Amino acid sequence: MKTLIASALIALIPALAAAQTASQSPAKPAVKAQSQKATANKTAAAKPAAKSTKAAPDKSATVVAKAAPTSSRTRLHSGAMQVAAGISAAEIALTPQELAIAESVYTGRMACELGAFVEVEADPQSPGRFFVHGKGFRYHMAPVVAATSAVRLEDQKAGAVWIQIANKSMLMNHKLGQRIADECMGPQQVVVAAAIKKNPPPSLLDSPVTR
Repeated sequence: MKTLIASALIALIPALAAAQTASQSPAKPAVKAQSQKATANKTAAAKPAAKSTKAAPDKSATVVAKAAPTSSRTRLHSGAMQVAAGISAAEIALTPQELAIAESVYTGRMACELGAFVEVEADPQSPGRFFVHGKGFRYHMAPVVAATSAVRLEDQKAGAVWIQIANKSMLMNHKLGQRIADECMGPQQVVVAAAIKKNPPPSLLDSPVTR
């Protein structure tokens, strides 16, 4: 009896082993599938983060690239303004001799012939220069050293010249080819003109001829 039972158990051992192997085999693919699924999820989650990280440097690089030309243009504009300011300063600089002439210029409103008038005003922003204006004209003038004793102001751009002598002044425009105002007198010149009328200078024709 014992021999029969032992023989039966020995016969069942291969069947039990096969059944155990069959029950364990399907579990491995499931574990592997879950592992692959988890790996796929991790990869999908990592991709947007990597994309976002990559996009950030590109955006900042674009901003820097656009800012650089603007900064260069600003520096160039600033440099051009400084050069222009230097040229302007050189234009308004007058010599001591020209400044001395400016001190002799009569200013104020002056009556001229034919009911015209000319007004001469010192430029407060540019010592030694003057605004000479009237009906239909306005000039910015500077003193010029002349060969005669006359006081001479010029607006070289406009071609205008203001000439002042002891008893009168006149305004001419070389570009227009005309005399704009004549016989203009300030208070000082009126006094000199009246003195000349009372005591006219001797004529060259009245001077004795020497042989």
